[in-house]
Amino acid sequence: MQPELKPIRIDQDAPGYVGGRGAAIASPAQKVLRNTYLLLAVSLVPTVIGAAIGTNLDLSFLRASPMLSFFAILGIFYGWIFAIEKNRDSGVGVGLLLGFTLFMGLLLGPLMQRVLGFSNGIELVMMAAGGTAAVFFGMAAIATTTQRDLSGLGNFLFIGAIVIMLAVVANVFFQSPMMHLVLVSAFVLFSSLMILWQVNAVVRGGETNYVSVTLSLYVAIYNLFTSLLQLLGIFGGSRD
Repeated sequence: MQPELKPIRIDQDAPGYVGGRGAAIASPAQKVLRNTYLLLAVSLVPTVIGAAIGTNLDLSFLRASPMLSFFAILGIFYGWIFAIEKNRDSGVGVGLLLGFTLFMGLLLGPLMQRVLGFSNGIELVMMAAGGTAAVFFGMAAIATTTQRDLSGLGNFLFIGAIVIMLAVVANVFFQSPMMHLVLVSAFVLFSSLMILWQVNAVVRGGETNYVSVTLSLYVAIYNLFTSLLQLLGIFGGSRD
């Protein structure tokens, strides 16, 4: 007797299926990712402009009262983020985001002044920018192609953000060079994992608002760049 032949059933909801509802699931995620990358690229323009302006401004008044300046900037930072998230579904959110990136560019001024004071300052800036780009594209590629669900990283990153933030506030009072070195190194690791987790969340449909995603990735890229630049200035800066 021949075995009974049963029809093969194609699961149209399977992740690897590219037709039917599978395609409908993939398409919105691709759209969010495309819009995110476009807005992220645009957001770097105000940052560069702000950095150019900030580098040529006298921001020494920030060092006159470092604690007051730190908490004032921190308040503006989180207040602006709150406003962006509140308006993320409208064009106002995009405008606020671009204004935020200009402000963050201005804050780069003091760091850029210190690094460009080295004889190899321009080289250090280029290395930090190249390293940031390499990490971003590397993490984004892994997040896009991996078959693993990286949503579990969210809890780790949430706890890590709290620990790092508390350590940053503590070091405002302690002013420990060693703690500062540990913190900037931690920011490199944290920002890299944030990029990995956030892009993967978009790919898997866990995040659908490109303004929020752009904001998250921008802050990660900003922290990554500034941390790498500080590390390069500490270990590679030359006064010759």
